[in-house]
Amino acid sequence: MPFKRYFVTGLLLWVPLGITLYALNLIISTLDESLLLLPVSWRPESWLGIRLPGLGVILTLLVILLSGVITTNVLGQRLLLSWERLLGRIPVVKSIYHSVKQVSDSLLSGNGNAFRKVLLVRYPHPESWSIGFQTNLPMEVLPHLTEEHIAIFIPTTPSPVNGFYFFVKKTETIELDMSIDDAFKYIVSMGVASTPESTPTIPVTL
Repeated sequence: MPFKRYFVTGLLLWVPLGITLYALNLIISTLDESLLLLPVSWRPESWLGIRLPGLGVILTLLVILLSGVITTNVLGQRLLLSWERLLGRIPVVKSIYHSVKQVSDSLLSGNGNAFRKVLLVRYPHPESWSIGFQTNLPMEVLPHLTEEHIAIFIPTTPSPVNGFYFFVKKTETIELDMSIDDAFKYIVSMGVASTPESTPTIPVTL
């Protein structure tokens, strides 16, 4: 039926656009909450009389940029080390902060090694395969393994920050010719996303 075809075509146009606008609105509104950290007299609505969406995004970006500028010099690095030493004295905060910092340093810095390779590993049962990332194998574990093993992190979909950490035999994995970023894209999109080279062009016939 032409009506059904037109309706589906319209959905294909508006659903991605609507979700994108919703996500952007959520991000902007969340970052705008950073304006609440300013004194009331400093907030834009106090001296403009109106609320301007997006100023919180600019403020957040400026704070991040200024923090990066400060911590790149000698004085800033000393302040950062002092701050980390202070956090290291708090039992629970120490474990959380240093674990998150190690992961973020590896993911966001160019010389990080949080994830080395993208692998296929049999999970959750021997007849299926899952995408996993090779990560670091604790030295304390090596003496207890009779064969060559590697450490693998298998993220969950669509939230890759959660997952499972395993030690598996290297011979039971398959190394993929895929970048870490592309693997994350597949996982987050639940396999729907694809690389530009592999995305076919499907014309819509009206």
